[in-house]
Amino acid sequence: MTVADLLIDGFGRIREVVHEAVDGLTEDQLAERLDPDANSIAWLVWHLTRVQDDHIADLAGTPQVWTEQGWHERFGLPFGRGATGYGHQSEDVAAVRAEAKLLTGYHDAVHDSTVAWLRGLGELELDRVVDEAWDPPVTLGVRLVSILSDDLQHAGQAAFVRGILQRR
Repeated sequence: MTVADLLIDGFGRIREVVHEAVDGLTEDQLAERLDPDANSIAWLVWHLTRVQDDHIADLAGTPQVWTEQGWHERFGLPFGRGATGYGHQSEDVAAVRAEAKLLTGYHDAVHDSTVAWLRGLGELELDRVVDEAWDPPVTLGVRLVSILSDDLQHAGQAAFVRGILQRR
């Protein structure tokens, strides 16, 4: 197994959890919040996908799928094109409403872009410094693990919310 294979498997697991969390739910169910300030499934999936899209595009030196493939317009959210959900307040979370097909469609497009880039990734590239603003500086490998970890946590949160909603 190569490093690329390992990372592709990790991102594939996120994709699986995302699909399991949203498939078969209505737009209202996806937007439901367990309390007035909780994150909805729709927001969690949108956010984790935006972060992956933003960060991988930056690492790969490519445009984001969000803008390049017209997802920004399809979602029609009241945020700027560069918004990823960082710093969102409760009213921002409430503004993210989307059908399951839209959420999984965007996620799948980002996943495909991620996998295409990862296929060409070599082990030696993982030590390349990608962010010197931290001490120690962040390497490509560390950033990829950070993206995987953050996205998998949010996907798990979405799955948890789904489970609570289904028990009601």
